[in-house]
Amino acid sequence: MKWTDKSWKSIETIYQKIIEMHFIKELQNGTLPLEKFQFYMGQDSYYLENFARSLALIGARAERIDHSLDFIRFAEGAIVVEKALHDSYFQEFGLVNRGNIEPTTHHYINFLKSTSALDQVEVAMAAVLPCFWIYQEVGDYIYKNQLKENNPYQKWIDTYAGEEFETLVIKAKEICDLVAENCTEIQQQKMTDAFVAASKLEFMFWDSAYRLKYWEV
Repeated sequence: MKWTDKSWKSIETIYQKIIEMHFIKELQNGTLPLEKFQFYMGQDSYYLENFARSLALIGARAERIDHSLDFIRFAEGAIVVEKALHDSYFQEFGLVNRGNIEPTTHHYINFLKSTSALDQVEVAMAAVLPCFWIYQEVGDYIYKNQLKENNPYQKWIDTYAGEEFETLVIKAKEICDLVAENCTEIQQQKMTDAFVAASKLEFMFWDSAYRLKYWEV
């Protein structure tokens, strides 16, 4: 069994909780309060900026030159999306600025950057995979189960349910499977642990947006 297949099995419960959460259900139905989507957009802007840095670090550390190029392209793609948030989404949804980095975002981006810089590069590759894979799965799920036309969040849904994004996900999964083949069982488990941790943080990221989770002091 491929590493990605085994690792997805380890997060099936987490993924199920994600698609059942209020944020996702209301996004799917077009009923998510604007304030919560604005919070999410602002935090996602910070996240994507730092996600790109993590991807670039992995690209610099990857042993194979083709994997280096792939992760550099991933980083470029994340920066392009982040810029689109400012140029289009922020204006469309009335977001004047992105605010401050709130606690869950702070936790997630520092987990990714420290893992990308200090852990085995294969572990770092596994840590960034949920942002690709879970977003694609959630985007496809929402797209297939929409109950309302003229959803104000349709552009976001289309981005993550589209073929272009799916191609990136397939590539990221293929790389993880390839590098896992040359890892020991202990190293593969570390990859899976990082994958699971990042998947939990994906849940927390959406949940914090729904709860409008700011720093308390």
